[in-house]
Amino acid sequence: MNTLRTGLAAFLLFLTGTHTAQAAAIFLGGYPNQLILFDEGSGTINQKVDLATGLPVSLQLSNDKKSLYVTTITTSGIEVFDLATKKITNSFSLNTPSTKYRFNGGVVDATGRYFYTVATRIDKQIDRYKIGKPQYVVVDLTQKKIVRSVDVDAEDSTFGYRSSFMLSEDGKTLYVFKDKILVLGTDDLKVVERLDLAKPDLSGMENVRFGGGVESMRSKREYVSLFNAADPYIHNKVFGIARLDLATRQFNFTPIGPAPESMAGLQITPDGKEGYTVVTQGKFGNKRCEFWRFDLTNNKVLAKQEFACRSRFEFGMSADGRKLYIYGASYNVEVFDAKTLKLEKDWDLGNDATMAGMVVVR
Repeated sequence: MNTLRTGLAAFLLFLTGTHTAQAAAIFLGGYPNQLILFDEGSGTINQKVDLATGLPVSLQLSNDKKSLYVTTITTSGIEVFDLATKKITNSFSLNTPSTKYRFNGGVVDATGRYFYTVATRIDKQIDRYKIGKPQYVVVDLTQKKIVRSVDVDAEDSTFGYRSSFMLSEDGKTLYVFKDKILVLGTDDLKVVERLDLAKPDLSGMENVRFGGGVESMRSKREYVSLFNAADPYIHNKVFGIARLDLATRQFNFTPIGPAPESMAGLQITPDGKEGYTVVTQGKFGNKRCEFWRFDLTNNKVLAKQEFACRSRFEFGMSADGRKLYIYGASYNVEVFDAKTLKLEKDWDLGNDATMAGMVVVR
């Protein structure tokens, strides 16, 4: 009888449309050495996974959405978390007693075996540490070591804290996004082309700079990013969305509006119709933070809303695009309604979150 009642109740919920879809899982890095699994529906922590290699500094979801790749700074480690079993399936450090590496983020090939990144090697000598040049490196995740490395050319040697990487669909080309786009062959790690966006082959624009990739719009064939640009006459800065076709290397963009002082990435709803960013103006006591909501069909700003600034933070979005998240360098995640841009709730992590980023998986 209980089984019949349960089945009938489930059937009625299905008919009325009030059944609840499975909530997405949120992944965050946590101090001192943890991967935090957070349930988006209930706002509670499901699991904390200790990372043997130390403090997480970047998280990357595999293209097949089956694995999460975590890089750590404490021992220059890479750990692979299987989303099905909720377990670490691979974990190792590149550091040795006499050699250390510094790198942040990277990209995994389609086979899941090779990890591409830019790293700096530091060798301990008798009386000092020798810091090497930045290198393009390939890490074999099976052998758990660097199997190839090539010095970065002097003209390309300046890298930001979180440069972006992407591989072409056939795995033969590596793209590195910084002040310009570097195109490398994966066979020899040599630069075959530099797409200098300071002088793009586009009418009426110059000084184009890529920001972080838009994860919700990223595909195997295209890199989508926030960008800033200026006109060549009076140098007014604007921002918009840039797209790079990874097969043809064709670059195109859509300007949206005047560029503010600082923007914290771009989040786009699953239907691609609306976008959100966080704008920061001023510093210290004069610092001001706002959400900006965009109509991406007509490329216009729909709404702005100020919120309480943090000294450091990152910005994310729920899997269904209905909530916005402010998090990082704190013990909580602030949840905002994406339509009203108002604060709704505060999730207590019970753990200090790193700035490794947020991955949301349904």
